Amino acid sequence: MTPEEYNTFCQGLPATTHVIQWGGADVWKVGGKVFAIGGWSDKDTLGITFKVTDIGFEMLREQPGLRPAPYLASRGMTWIQHYDKPGLNKSDLKDYIAGSHKIVSHGLTKKLQRELGLLE
Repeated sequence: MTPEEYNTFCQGLPATTHVIQWGGADVWKVGGKVFAIGGWSDKDTLGITFKVTDIGFEMLREQPGLRPAPYLASRGMTWIQHYDKPGLNKSDLKDYIAGSHKIVSHGLTKKLQRELGLLE
């Protein structure tokens, strides 16, 4: 996934905001909470960091091209970084980013979810 594809995809998710921070990373938020970080890779592959469930973390942590997200995972958070090939294919990566958006959205207060139009 290119940086442009990453940003376009994240922008298309509901109620998102974008900032550049932490050394030039493209950081995407919902309700002020981070759900995806694009950047931080010394490889040709765009480093994309996203939140997953506990089960997802256990499944992905040892996969080639994926790793527990530096800093975040060391603090007990279930974040994975896609940083090298083979990693995830584009479709699966999009699914995990969308899943991260959903996990983070569900952690917001019901009032904020309603204000952002996230409740169905």
